[in-house]
Amino acid sequence: MSIIKKTTLLLLIFILGFASLNAQEIKKIGKFKDWETIVVTDEVSKLCFAQSKPVLQSPKNNAREARLFISFRPIEKISDEISITSGYEYNVQNVILAKSGKNKIKFDISKDNFAWITNNKVEKKMISVMKKGSRIMITGYNKSGSQTIDHYSLMGFTKAYNSAKKNCS
Repeated sequence: MSIIKKTTLLLLIFILGFASLNAQEIKKIGKFKDWETIVVTDEVSKLCFAQSKPVLQSPKNNAREARLFISFRPIEKISDEISITSGYEYNVQNVILAKSGKNKIKFDISKDNFAWITNNKVEKKMISVMKKGSRIMITGYNKSGSQTIDHYSLMGFTKAYNSAKKNCS
């Protein structure tokens, strides 16, 4: 995974929190039930993504800022990039897994508090699963080895995904 990919996602979270300090424009394109589409532009590049927060987290007593993203960066010729953050630094000894129905998809790389799928065919499979499903669960492990499960609703996913894709095509 390229340094640019890692840096872009880390900057994305920073940008969303501190938009007024940057020369970048952040535009919320739409809210689609449990998903939303956002476009970030500057003088050189454009980033479009669909994102969602978990509707349920386990354990319940540990509130975390988790997100699931599908991103498009046309300048870099990147589309359908799936990434997650569970709001903590991942334990690299354990597998991060997405599950919807009978479908299980492994995240290949984790760094700090983000994880990615590196194979575009696997990303496209997960997107297909998400379009058909009603919920997807992401299981991860923190540095101490404790398991977390984030449940994401897929209501509105297809519209948010299509909106992100259209805005970066």
